[in-house]
Amino acid sequence: MLSIAWTVFGQTQGPEASPAAFFNRYCTGCHNAKLKTAGVVIDTTSLTNVAANAELWEKVDLKLRTSAMPPAGLPHPDQSAYDSTATFLENQLDRAAAAKPNPGKLPLLHRLSRTEYQNVIRDLLALDALPQEMDYSLLLPPDNVGSGFDNIADLLFMSPTTMERYLDAGEKISRLAVGDPNLPVLVNVYPLSPEQPQDARVDDLSFGTRGGLAVRSDFPVDGEYAIKVDVSGAAREPHQLEITVDGQRMQVQTIGGEGGGRGGRGAPAKPLEFRIPVKAGPRLIGVSFVERSEARDEAVLRPRMRGRGTLPALTEVTISGPYGNKQPGDSPSRSRIFTCHPQNEAAEMPCAKQILSTLERRAYRRPVTDTDLQDLLPFYTAGRAAGNFDSGIERALGRLLVSPQFLFRIERDPSGVASGTAYRVGDLELASRLSFFLWSSMPDDELLDLATRGKLKDPAVLEQQTKRMLADPRSESMVTNFAEQWLFLRDIEAKQPDELLFPDFDETLRAAMRRETELFLNSILRENRSVLDLLTANYTFLNQRLARHYGIPNIEGSYFRRYTFPEGSVRGGLLGQGSILTITSYATRTSPVVRGKWVLENLFSAPPPPPPPNIPALKTEGAELGKKLTMREAMTQHRADPACAGCHARMDPIGFAMENFDAVGQWRSKDQGSVIDTAGTLPDGSKFEGIAGLRKALLVHPEQFVNTVAGKLLMYGVGRNLQYYDEPAVRAIVHDAAPVNYTFSSLVLGVVKSAPFQMRQTQ
Repeated sequence: MLSIAWTVFGQTQGPEASPAAFFNRYCTGCHNAKLKTAGVVIDTTSLTNVAANAELWEKVDLKLRTSAMPPAGLPHPDQSAYDSTATFLENQLDRAAAAKPNPGKLPLLHRLSRTEYQNVIRDLLALDALPQEMDYSLLLPPDNVGSGFDNIADLLFMSPTTMERYLDAGEKISRLAVGDPNLPVLVNVYPLSPEQPQDARVDDLSFGTRGGLAVRSDFPVDGEYAIKVDVSGAAREPHQLEITVDGQRMQVQTIGGEGGGRGGRGAPAKPLEFRIPVKAGPRLIGVSFVERSEARDEAVLRPRMRGRGTLPALTEVTISGPYGNKQPGDSPSRSRIFTCHPQNEAAEMPCAKQILSTLERRAYRRPVTDTDLQDLLPFYTAGRAAGNFDSGIERALGRLLVSPQFLFRIERDPSGVASGTAYRVGDLELASRLSFFLWSSMPDDELLDLATRGKLKDPAVLEQQTKRMLADPRSESMVTNFAEQWLFLRDIEAKQPDELLFPDFDETLRAAMRRETELFLNSILRENRSVLDLLTANYTFLNQRLARHYGIPNIEGSYFRRYTFPEGSVRGGLLGQGSILTITSYATRTSPVVRGKWVLENLFSAPPPPPPPNIPALKTEGAELGKKLTMREAMTQHRADPACAGCHARMDPIGFAMENFDAVGQWRSKDQGSVIDTAGTLPDGSKFEGIAGLRKALLVHPEQFVNTVAGKLLMYGVGRNLQYYDEPAVRAIVHDAAPVNYTFSSLVLGVVKSAPFQMRQTQ
């Protein structure tokens, strides 16, 4: 039996504070062998060996740490009782995990996700932006998603259909990378949304221009390319349309005005066509109007509608080519591939072996064997016989890009080790785990060299490499791949707020919302700030379009700049950003339930259970004819059903605190003519008011939020869903990061040092 006196943080506690007494008072009334509420039975006699039933006690610990039990309406212990009981359980569980680590099970083959494949192609072949016709979303099927992430190994299948797509992708990418002059004409069409205003400068284009679009693309060869431009709208004065390549003006055409251009004062009768020479490699093609003060005045005088406005605007741009005399050119991809250039036929085979072995070492992420090289040489020989040296390299490269050694991260179990045994992975496997965690891409030469020499297992070397890689620009994938999936930021692209209720929302605002959050997340990473700043930071990044949406004056221009909020601002942190507020709303209204659920699930790993079946729709109209209910009134009626009340007691107070933000993140003080009530009470009885009070309430126990961030990082880093036996590792990450106030790098280092990241279990 459990001792009458027990110890927490070195202090002896009395019997009234013991874990057994706690559970008998607050839990076993429902969770006993007779009732088995929610399938959970708490037997206090098992507290003498908590690790024997670790799965159960980890579930209990989560409920204690989030004060989720007992349910609302029943007596609740004070916070010290919650903390001391949870600490008792965690100490027992963590000691057992340290004595016998369980790194979990991973498949021996882990296919690259579509995002990882794209990044590896970028780093292997110096191809950063494929032509639209070769966009990865078209070349490869979307990946399955688990717990928000698309790099979960168990879900990355390779069906025959998927393999066919990889074969096609490998052929197209190899031709583009080598610069095959016989490539067919590529036709890329870029329609501009009717809701995309064109009265301001587009990012990446020159100051002094307005509207249009900027296209980044890798051009396969030196040649002539055609640019067709469809224009809509008319103006009293002529407007100049210009075409630029990497910021350099190539051609200009006047449209509109009296006799200016084709079509007189109206839009051109047919698309304008420009033929321009383009060098092979990554280029920025700009199509825009030259800005003029008269046009600005005209835009001000004439009312602006949701969409393109009243000035001439682009509706579609088509880029096709290459035409005419085509040469491979001197692109970054050719420079990356062709490490030598044979001067005669005798030198071709040695040069081919050098090129292919260099590519294989990087692509396979390990030293190359003679067998590896022999797999590619027949393809080189066949391609050389059908064309020239470049054709041979292209054919062999196409074969490399569909090799299992390239498409899969392969981890082999050591021989002679019993099934179910935990062991440390080798340095080469660790190098791949590290690079795909931090960069979503392959190891670079420095990391691969250290792993080949067996140096990466040294803790000091591993920490130094982790810090180096975090400082590298490629770690931006921690924002664009990890954070955007964790926070579901990509969902902003699918949101379509009602155009009658929210006429100010357009594509420019959508892009600005997403960019704000990306820059904010990137600042947390680059400045190595505490992850608590994700909720509390008093700054963000704004351009004129977003600042106007937020009601912030004196910010001009389309470029983003850092902005510090004044004292007492309602903005700040993720919960005040338009992207988060929009993705947690419906097209026509806010949703306290969706917002509350998003906070609980994504920020505190405490999702409410699924709703029971046949939940009635929310009624937004009162008994009186034409009477519209406020959101709080509607939700009060909805919660009257006892089946709904328990979960809503956790979600709704959080959502109501955010009700001053409408469905597109603008501030408001009234809903349906009534002043919005943002007061809330959490299940533990704590009260708060509005978004500022919510932030404080959520961070009364900051380690709960940090625990979620650490858990998401670990899940993303190991590529599998976390299980109960991973919780000790998550707690260790959080504990070790506490002395430096939970900086982002400290959590990343904690993941890298953890048993699930450095170990695996034999199949």
